[in-house]
Amino acid sequence: MYKQLLGAIAIGLTIIAYYPYIRSIIQGKTKPHVFSWVIWGTSTCIVFLAQLADKGGAGAWVIGFSGIISIYVAFLAYIKRSDSSITRIDGLFFIVAMTALPIWYLTSDPLWAVVILTTVDVLGFAPTFRRSYILPFEEQLMFYVVMALRNLVVVSALENYSLTTVLFPSTIAVACLIFSLMVVYRRRVLT
Repeated sequence: MYKQLLGAIAIGLTIIAYYPYIRSIIQGKTKPHVFSWVIWGTSTCIVFLAQLADKGGAGAWVIGFSGIISIYVAFLAYIKRSDSSITRIDGLFFIVAMTALPIWYLTSDPLWAVVILTTVDVLGFAPTFRRSYILPFEEQLMFYVVMALRNLVVVSALENYSLTTVLFPSTIAVACLIFSLMVVYRRRVLT
C-alpha cells in the first residue's frame, strides 16, 4: 500500500510539473526542442516496458505516464512551431534509442535496453541544454525542479530495486537538477 501511495504522489507531481509546462507551450511562452521530446517520449515508454518486465510496480507506472505525456509535449512543440532543428547528432541519438528494443530482444535482458535508453535520454538533453543556455528564459524552470523531485519519489515507489528499475529515474533526477542549476546560473548572468 505504501508503494502505491508513493506512486500516486509521483503521478501527482508529474501532473503538477506538466500542466503549467503544457499551458506555457500552448500560450507560446515556452518553446521546447521538438526532437528532444520525441527522444524522451519514445525512450521513456520503452523504459516503462523494461521496468514492468523487471517487476517495477507502482514506480514503473509513473514512467509510462510520463512517456505518454512527453510524446504529447513533442506533438504540441511541433504544432506550435517550437525549435524543430534536427542536427546529425540528434538523429544519431534517435537511431541509438531505437536499437534498445532489438538489443533487449537479442539479449533477453531489459537492463541493456535501460542502459542504452538512459544514456540516450541524457544525451537527448543536449539540444534543450544548448538552447536553454542561450535562451534560459524560454524554459519552465519549475518543471525540471519538480521532475527531479518526482523521479526521487519514483525510485521510492519501485516495488523491485535493481539496476533495471532504478537507473533511469535516478539518472533523470540528476540530469534535471543539473539542468535547473544551469538555467538559474544563466538567468543570473544575463540579468
